[in-house]
Amino acid sequence: MATIRVLIAKPGLDGHDRGAKVIARALRDAGMEVIYTGLRQTPEQIVEAALQEDVNALGLSCLSGAHNHLFPRVVELLREQGAADILVFGGGVIPQEDIPDLKAAGVVEIFTPGTSTVDVPGVN
Repeated sequence: MATIRVLIAKPGLDGHDRGAKVIARALRDAGMEVIYTGLRQTPEQIVEAALQEDVNALGLSCLSGAHNHLFPRVVELLREQGAADILVFGGGVIPQEDIPDLKAAGVVEIFTPGTSTVDVPGVN
């Protein structure tokens, strides 16, 4: 069985990446290959990296409040590139009322503060 490849990205101007690094480490410890893009990536840069790295999943972390714009934009760009099979999940300070719209836009799961890494699929 091939190793699952996951890209973890920080879209927008958010400069806090502790949560992204915690998730990256948990996924790596669960046997996945994890690529971290670093801070302040545009949706276009994130999608380009996901395609270049041939990932299976893409995790987005956003604490700036711009998730309603950035997360759907990444999903849209993946679809435009014929890469809708890349699963997109997100996390950060995201109000519960925003989650249904993000899922409707194609984000498969949202993890909010306090989520245990054990609750992230593939980690347990």
